[in-house]
Order: sequence, then structure tokens, then C-alpha cells
Amino acid sequence: MAEKNITEDELDRSEAADRLRTIADDLESGEQFDIDIDNKTITLSPPAAVGFEVGARESSSILRGSRESVTIKMDWRPE
Repeated sequence: MAEKNITEDELDRSEAADRLRTIADDLESGEQFDIDIDNKTITLSPPAAVGFEVGARESSSILRGSRESVTIKMDWRPE
């Protein structure tokens, strides 16, 4: 059974960078690590190699204005 947990926040650039850095440091440690999604803590067990995908999108709308987004996706089979 697949369960998708998503958290959405609005952070300033420094806070967003800190959150990414924490995930990167945990991933690099080579150990299991916990990630907090809303009111749930999930333990992740990444192997030595992980799938990695980065996507970027630019859009412009007369009514909604311009918008940019970046999506980072990593996936793996736990060891």
C-alpha cells in the first residue's frame, strides 16, 4: 500500500535552504533518518544509490501573473 505524505509551508529563502540542507546532510550520513511531514514523523532508509529528478516550470497567466516552481524528487527501494 502506497501512502503519500506532503507538507506545504511558505518559508523565506534562508529557511527553505536550511530545510534542504538538513535533508541533504541526513541523506549523506548513510544512516536511516527521520523527516517530519505535518504531524507525522517518517523514518527513511535510503540505499547507497537513489533515483534523483529535478524539474522546473515557468508559467505566465494574465489573471494569475507569472509563476516559477522547482520540484525535486528522490526515490529508492529501502535496504
